Amino acid sequence: MVDDRDMATLNSIYDLSFTNNKGEHVKLADYAGKPLLIVNTASKCGFTPQYEGLQKLHEEYQAKGLVVLGFPCDQFAHQEPGDDQAIDEFCKVNFGVSFPLSTKVEVNGSKSDPIFKFLKKHSSAVLGSGIKWNFTKFLVSPDGQTVKRFAPSTKPEALQSDIEKLLQKQ
Repeated sequence: MVDDRDMATLNSIYDLSFTNNKGEHVKLADYAGKPLLIVNTASKCGFTPQYEGLQKLHEEYQAKGLVVLGFPCDQFAHQEPGDDQAIDEFCKVNFGVSFPLSTKVEVNGSKSDPIFKFLKKHSSAVLGSGIKWNFTKFLVSPDGQTVKRFAPSTKPEALQSDIEKLLQKQ
């Protein structure tokens, strides 16, 4: 686990890792040099249909280098009540999700996942750095440091031009 003191010494997001929903340790270093689209997700949210758009981005840009990562979170109105297996099944059955999902994480507070600590530190938000709701999106440049943040209401397809610009930088 990375604490706040360690956050200052990170060179990039690629220094971090997560546990996927199958219990496997995943190093973000495996994606070094590729743009990342990281999203805190939930299955019972008004924005849940955005899974479809995220999957389309994954299908369209994966071969060009984009990595879409979903991080289920239950911190907002208990909108992600299931366990990892139930979340995985819901996403596959309803939206055909094939991009990686993590185990459930917290994105705010003292138990905030280090990846989200990094993302919040390296991106700006209108009303402070805290994440306000599910489906907040973070687009990380291939340098692993530059982060652009998008509101939950921003549909995944609206990110296409930003993604294409990052893919050209690889």
